[in-house]
Amino acid sequence: MTDEKTKTPETIDIWVAGTEEPQFSPTDEGAQEIGLDESESRLDEQFGRVVSDDYVFDEDATDDERMIVNMGPQHPSTHGVLRLQIELEGEIIRRTKPIIGYLHTGMEKTAEVLTFGQGTTNVTRMDYLSPLHEELAYSLAVERLLDVEVPERASAIRVLMTELNRVASHLVALATNGMDVGALSMMVYGFRERESILSFFEKTTGLRMNHNYIRPGGVAADLPPGWKDDVAGLLETLPVKFEQYDDLLKENPVWTSRTRGVGIITAEEATAYGITGPALRASGVDWDIRKAMPYSGIDRYEFDVPLGENGDVYDRYRVRVLEMYESLKIVEQVMDSMPKGDYRIDDRKVTPPPRARIDESMEALIHHFKLFTEGFKVPAGETYVAVESPRGELGCYLVSDGNARPYRMHMRGPSFANLQGLPIAMADSLMADTIATIASMDPVMGDVDR
Repeated sequence: MTDEKTKTPETIDIWVAGTEEPQFSPTDEGAQEIGLDESESRLDEQFGRVVSDDYVFDEDATDDERMIVNMGPQHPSTHGVLRLQIELEGEIIRRTKPIIGYLHTGMEKTAEVLTFGQGTTNVTRMDYLSPLHEELAYSLAVERLLDVEVPERASAIRVLMTELNRVASHLVALATNGMDVGALSMMVYGFRERESILSFFEKTTGLRMNHNYIRPGGVAADLPPGWKDDVAGLLETLPVKFEQYDDLLKENPVWTSRTRGVGIITAEEATAYGITGPALRASGVDWDIRKAMPYSGIDRYEFDVPLGENGDVYDRYRVRVLEMYESLKIVEQVMDSMPKGDYRIDDRKVTPPPRARIDESMEALIHHFKLFTEGFKVPAGETYVAVESPRGELGCYLVSDGNARPYRMHMRGPSFANLQGLPIAMADSLMADTIATIASMDPVMGDVDR
């Protein structure tokens, strides 16, 4: 443009994309980002070289040849509000940093204002794919502080429900892993079979998820009439479906090419980072809480612990499939040997009176009211109890100061520890393998951001 009076060119300030960037104010979130001035030890962790360097790394690559991209926290294939900062060199991932904290439920702090009896309504929502395992770990911790043992029938019911829950959780893992890699049919099939298990849960607990069924002192209610027929139906139909999954995936060339040799975590790396569950056993480490530290009488039942060899995405998939067979084996043994008796302890200080008595006895009504408002007091002390959840070691650390509410509670979430393995599994791999690697770890962010 030209000024008509002076006949001189007129300058107009414009900003062109790709030139000088506009100024912006840094946020607190910047402290979480991958920095250029990381210490040597931190760089080794992020590059996946802490335990063993399985890959050839180009030290001569310049900063201009690399770029940092954000994946998540809104990305659906991060399996929740998980953010990954990924440093790329072309299509090769050189460094990965998982960033958590976007869910921030604060459930561990919430536990301090709930009575011990109300606690199961809180913990059941942490790992929403295996709520019964959360309830079991918490209840076992409370019972250890109370120094009580639940009846054999209550323990058997707990094993029955949690092993069915393991199958339901692994079905979701297989469904989402298949969908993420491109086997869309697996998504439909996995959730279809899970529905049959959730229908039994709804019949037993009244809810499909977040049951508040396993409680300190036993379980909320006995198994419903006809439960054996329902469980027998599951035992008859599910193995047939699992065989169909094998026909679909086990030797499928597309599936094997996308999973074999991808996201490898060695046995040494897995143990160094505290990885547990199928992700650990896929690396060949024989560690299962049900065998190492049995709970709820699960050592009475015969089952095997499937192991992998290579620690890749394929082995993690196979371990979960084989674990579902073993869980059904346990369920069948529980069904055939279900003991008679009560489903909760006969301790009036912990157990509410039968509901029918509330309409007949003023004492029972007062007892019921006090238990559900004030709660029951737990002797002072601290304890830690672990169970084998579908994702690994789920532990409950509980502290009591002698009142009716926990002084402190901390859950050892397996997903939290397992996410530490992502930088190792993804180091120097293709960007295209990122989704398969994340899905194979089966993280639940409610189990992470507690």
